[in-house]
Amino acid sequence: MRVLIVDDEAPARDRLRRLLGAFAALEVAGEARDADEALKRVAELRPDALFLDVQMPGASGLDVAASLPDPAPGIVFVTAFDRYALQAFDASAIDYLLKPVEPERLARAVERLQSRLAATPRTLRPVPAQLLIPDRGRTHVVALAQIRWLEAADNYVVVHTADAAPLMRRTLAGVLADLGPGFVRTHRSAAVSLAQVRQVQPRGKGDAAVLLDGGVEVPCSRPYRAALMAILSGRI
Repeated sequence: MRVLIVDDEAPARDRLRRLLGAFAALEVAGEARDADEALKRVAELRPDALFLDVQMPGASGLDVAASLPDPAPGIVFVTAFDRYALQAFDASAIDYLLKPVEPERLARAVERLQSRLAATPRTLRPVPAQLLIPDRGRTHVVALAQIRWLEAADNYVVVHTADAAPLMRRTLAGVLADLGPGFVRTHRSAAVSLAQVRQVQPRGKGDAAVLLDGGVEVPCSRPYRAALMAILSGRI
């Protein structure tokens, strides 16, 4: 279960991350400091659940809950105030924790999350054979086998093939969720087709370069390198 922590106070995020680290079945996929960053991280990371503060500068956690894409992740509100509980459960919260969060109470919230998510699994869509990409007045029909790598550019994704690079108005995480296990992220702004990988060359400080068919070189940063190597070696 991948979760996102959303809180405007760094000490609160750090403490919750430490507490959640005690649960082997749970991974903290990321953090966000406000509502805008939370929605961007949800689109990028597609977490299973949010541990969400209520009072934050600008939009509130309740606003975040009302703005989540469908299917929405599970929500556990974490706040210093009990007066928002009714609104929180109206927003379909799975639990409501008061700060400072007690480990025993957090354990019950995690159990509720696991039970709720197990009861309502996300629908898996079949992997498409091709992408239809409207770009500059044309619609590109790109077979998945033609894609070498994907490059994030703000709110767009550049789909690199041997002879074209059409632009999709989507997030990289959203595209990868549709393309299935044949593509893997190598950098916060790059992903590669596993069928196109020919070499992984080490670089300094744990980074690497992924060499693809045609001599294309794609960056691989240290946070993604271990997972890439495990997939290539057949351990995942």
